[in-house]
Amino acid sequence: MPDLANPGERNVGDKRRPRNQPRAAAPLGELDAPCRLRPMLNLSRHLELLTPPRSVNPPMPAASILSRPCLVVTSFCLLATSLYPPSPRNSLADETDTVVLEIEPSTAFPRNSEGAFVSLASKRILFAYTQFYGGARDESPARIVARYSDDGGRTWSSTDQVLVENEGTANVMSVSLLRLQSGTLALFYLRKNSWIDCRPMVRFSSDEGASWSEPRVMTHAPGYFVMNNDRVIQLRSGRLVAPLAFHRARNDAPHQSSSFDSRAIALWLLSDDEGLTWREAKDWLSLPVTNTRTGLQEPGVVELTDGELLSWFRTDQGEQWFSRSSDSGEHWSLPVASSLLSPVAPASIQRWPDSPWLLGVWNDHSTDLAAASGKRTPLAAALSLDAGASWGYRRLLESDPEGWYCYTAIEATSEAILLAYCAGDATVGKLNRLRIRRLPIASWSLPPATAGDNHLDRRP
Repeated sequence: MPDLANPGERNVGDKRRPRNQPRAAAPLGELDAPCRLRPMLNLSRHLELLTPPRSVNPPMPAASILSRPCLVVTSFCLLATSLYPPSPRNSLADETDTVVLEIEPSTAFPRNSEGAFVSLASKRILFAYTQFYGGARDESPARIVARYSDDGGRTWSSTDQVLVENEGTANVMSVSLLRLQSGTLALFYLRKNSWIDCRPMVRFSSDEGASWSEPRVMTHAPGYFVMNNDRVIQLRSGRLVAPLAFHRARNDAPHQSSSFDSRAIALWLLSDDEGLTWREAKDWLSLPVTNTRTGLQEPGVVELTDGELLSWFRTDQGEQWFSRSSDSGEHWSLPVASSLLSPVAPASIQRWPDSPWLLGVWNDHSTDLAAASGKRTPLAAALSLDAGASWGYRRLLESDPEGWYCYTAIEATSEAILLAYCAGDATVGKLNRLRIRRLPIASWSLPPATAGDNHLDRRP
């Protein structure tokens, strides 16, 4: 759920590497191969590449650069060229990376944000998202609406169909869509009533989304639970796993934001009857550091080829944190920092179609310039061939230094990867514009089809 803690703020008590400490330079020639993201381009090296040396003065610190817009834009452009070299042209790629839908905010609907995809039996693609109609804040009135594509995501309907009217005291938002193994469609979302009452719901459709069942609450426990968009998965065993962040109440004033504690613990709801009943996993997790303002926020989960589950969490520690389960989500390892360096922003991870690889989309802060900005930019995609231990084959999606990119939904078709995400800025509002980008699979620079197997013994 957007902006639950101050994005970009570094904790005073954090004993990890400070944001402004230089990182080691990475050889440019190695950046398009699988590699850990911790070796990074140093900001001073970027400055040396930008202009010839004129004096022996020390390089300008990142904070100074950020105060000079022209240098920020130039440096981000350089990052786009060096960190993300263009993919080689593929003779099969008759299409290119294209923004196929942009839903701008309006007076009637000041915010359009976070959504999810599902493919219907007719090959039509349904895209559902949150449409705010009474303001643009997280607690403003909102409903869930849908658009459709009949040509693999190249074009989209221009009018909205309402899927879920606002049934909460505040709103409904943060949708996930899933085709169950039985063929039924499941629609998950949050029903928000106050700062101390927000719970996950589910509805079902047996007629390809033409109609939906009455809602079922997924947990009867009171409290504020966050389930991000495009998060619920079904395992090969048939079990459903819904990752949640639980935020305790600081007091009993439901309509005061001071009641909300941004420090979250992570837990998982499990269902073995395709969503009719739910229970909590045996473990829950907290972030094992002091002085955090986030805890483990906005978790996600993906099943690996060996049946292990990987969960990830947004934190204020400078990176996504990971945890793993070897028993279908009942028990979880202690969370550890991953190599996905990022601001306080969610990541999205799914399996690449018909392969053991993982596709990750996140705000790549593996450079000093991006890290110093604290912003949800740039937006990048990468592949992991080793179950999330390292990420390579990176692809730059958005590089505007003033942009704000987050809450990505991922859908794979036979021809392309569809990404839907918030794509705001200072002009329209950070979370208010929704964008769908279509990336033909033939346009990707990919590893050999046999590369990567996600075996446990490949992890550090």
